[in-house]
Amino acid sequence: MTTTLLINDIGKIIVFLMILLSIFLITVKSTKKLSNYLFAAFLLVTAFHFSGMFLLKIPNNTLNSLKIASVLLQMPLYYLYVKSVCYFNFKLERKHLLHTLLFIGLFIVLFVTQVSEKSYDIFQIIAKVQYYYYIIAVFFTLSHFKKLYQENYATNHKIIHKWLFQITILFLIGNCFVLFRSFLLPEQNSVMLANINLLISIFALFVICWFVLKALYQPKLFLGIDKNLTTIKTVKNLTAETEQTLQLLSEYLTTEKPYLDPELSLQKLAIGLNLPEKQLSQLINKHIGKHFFDYINEFRINDAKTLLKDQPHLTVLEILYKIGFNSKSSFYTAFKKETHQTPTAYRKSAELG
Repeated sequence: MTTTLLINDIGKIIVFLMILLSIFLITVKSTKKLSNYLFAAFLLVTAFHFSGMFLLKIPNNTLNSLKIASVLLQMPLYYLYVKSVCYFNFKLERKHLLHTLLFIGLFIVLFVTQVSEKSYDIFQIIAKVQYYYYIIAVFFTLSHFKKLYQENYATNHKIIHKWLFQITILFLIGNCFVLFRSFLLPEQNSVMLANINLLISIFALFVICWFVLKALYQPKLFLGIDKNLTTIKTVKNLTAETEQTLQLLSEYLTTEKPYLDPELSLQKLAIGLNLPEKQLSQLINKHIGKHFFDYINEFRINDAKTLLKDQPHLTVLEILYKIGFNSKSSFYTAFKKETHQTPTAYRKSAELG
């Protein structure tokens, strides 16, 4: 009884927190309103479902059917939210209404059958299949996003990928608890079932709080990249014209130093070189054999090594901003990848040498 009351109380806290945060996300001033709206919708739908933690039975058939079927809206909303965070020019279109068809269909079935045992079993199977379909879709989106930002941007978008990847893994862990619970028979494992429900409720509270706090305190998570970009698939032979363009690219980067711009993108560099963006992308990714992100960081790291050796009065933080990085973590990662040393260790070895 004590465990049940605790679960009820945690459920009320979760629902209250979700509703409060939804209101905040809808009303707060932001340049990324669509992401906020989608996340708010995800929170509200999830809150409606989580109300079952303290409202065990809803007498109204319509509301009861709606509460159960609302599960089928959670993952589509999360998937669209991931898309909106990854791509700054993502927009909702009519085709996205297709994501609601399963919810509408199951709601009608549950309503007509008054949530019969058979219709509920069908719902359970469909909900599980749908959940993993969208999890796979999210991982595919994140993989595509990672490849695109590496090929087209010098800005570090890794933090967006890492955060969304981590939260998706947490969703998977939470779902494992739910799957385990589904194998327990209430009459034989009542104590274990109550403990699993308590664990699920605590875990859900932790995930929602962590998710929202990350979104609120790290605005860079909403930068996004262009969704219309495509990955390079073709390889061309190294012609005389290609060699000439490669030399032009190297000379331009060495003399003009466009990489000192923290927001340098493939598009900006293509404009500076007066080259088609696609040609430049193929040149770097296929002929040089590196992602745009890594290629640009090479020039930045070379400058950093010079500054670390020749200007000891500059701090590491001053140097990283001077050469085009906008965060300490991305600079350290890139520097260690290139030199197998930290900037401080490199400076010390240079002094000894």
